[in-house]
Amino acid sequence: MKTSIEIGTDAAGQGVRIDVQELLATRLLVQGNSGSGKSHLLRRILEESAALVQQVVIDPEGDFVTLADAFNHVVINGGDYNEREIAAMGARIREHRASIVLSLESLDIEAQMTCTAAFLNALFDAPREHWFPALVVVDEAQMFAPSASGDVSDAVRRASLSAMTNLMCRGRKRGLAGAIATQRLAKLAKNVAAEASNFLMGRTFLDIDMARAADLLGMERRQAETIRDLERGHFLGLGPAISRRPLAIRIGATRTATRMGTHSLMPLPVAAGDDMRSMLFAEEEEAPAMPRAALVEPEPVAAGELLERIAASEPLHADTAAPPVLDIVEAVAEAEEADAVVIATLEAMLDDPDSAFQGEAMLYQDFSVRCRMAKLRKVPLDLAAFRRRFALAKGGVFDPAEPRWQGALAVADRLPPDMVAPFLQIARAAMEGAPCPDDEALGRAYGSRSPGRIRRLIDYMEKQGAIVVRADFGGRRSIGIPELGLSTEAE
Repeated sequence: MKTSIEIGTDAAGQGVRIDVQELLATRLLVQGNSGSGKSHLLRRILEESAALVQQVVIDPEGDFVTLADAFNHVVINGGDYNEREIAAMGARIREHRASIVLSLESLDIEAQMTCTAAFLNALFDAPREHWFPALVVVDEAQMFAPSASGDVSDAVRRASLSAMTNLMCRGRKRGLAGAIATQRLAKLAKNVAAEASNFLMGRTFLDIDMARAADLLGMERRQAETIRDLERGHFLGLGPAISRRPLAIRIGATRTATRMGTHSLMPLPVAAGDDMRSMLFAEEEEAPAMPRAALVEPEPVAAGELLERIAASEPLHADTAAPPVLDIVEAVAEAEEADAVVIATLEAMLDDPDSAFQGEAMLYQDFSVRCRMAKLRKVPLDLAAFRRRFALAKGGVFDPAEPRWQGALAVADRLPPDMVAPFLQIARAAMEGAPCPDDEALGRAYGSRSPGRIRRLIDYMEKQGAIVVRADFGGRRSIGIPELGLSTEAE
């Protein structure tokens, strides 16, 4: 059985081959600055070896999904699944020897690292009877095995680095052969880079990267300058699967290409200045933004005490001609009118997006003024009752007497008062079969713009048994309410 593939030509025009069997035992490291041709090189290796070995591609930018057009690769969009589902797929891939491309382009860096760690760990932990040979290609490996901490949490970085270390250090006995590519060797963890015995070094300009590349290729320091002079698509190769001495290689053509293509110059659009301006600013000119009057929030404590006293007092312009005692019919009619005014007032207040973040004292003052402008004889709710009704209204419940809300309100009553509104938003979405409210909507209901507080809010409600959360790597979240037997759609 033929085990070697041709990846390009040397300076004399002779074909340069890689022994895939040897590559599986000795692993591969590719380095080159952005635009040096790393992805093209990986694509050439993948295309030529597709019929020889199972392939698993970790693709952070979605560059390699087009392999499925010409070969039997299965594309997995990491954003569509949660951690448990990704791990299950990793186990099935080893069992069925399927070649796949794990596309992570829809995820942020932290989610990419978490997804990759779960996937690689599943490959690594497969049962012994499924230890078939597989070439595991990881593009932009410095993202998943960084040499230093970055913007992601330490727990995520450690998990991703551990999975990459297992792949490169211990994966060979399990049939896993890592082929990793990085823009900079200095950004790649040394424990991961050191396990490769085959090297393909492309163009790089920083002295520290040139020096490390020259060391790996067994070149003298003064020869490191040649790495800076390499053209796009040209690499220096060394290793038991490639050549025993550093060899200049020009990578050959590929049958597939990235979806983005190459970025080349193209003519600018031809449009006059006025036409371009009308296209850019048409919407703004049609609907100019109106400045919002500045609101000055009073001191919460002092204003609260004052407003409670105001609520207990009689209106300034009481109807002296009204009889002291109303009959039952008039009392019922007045109560119904007051309730209708309360609902309409709450709806009007919530039309202002800033109302969710204002203090209770200021909100109650606004509510009182609106009720008097509606010609109610007295404010129908005191401060405590208003606090409750406003929380329900933020959750989408304007009339708590409606039978359909009773189940949700029973669950909400067991939560702290400030969590009632976000819980009811979730419950309403579940009852209507609507998508799960996003963090911004829940933040408005909770009265906070902090993403961290919203995450802690959801965690607390889940720990209390009020909700059950399911989220995939794409950030789409669905929330179920066990007592109601309902769940929101994923969003």
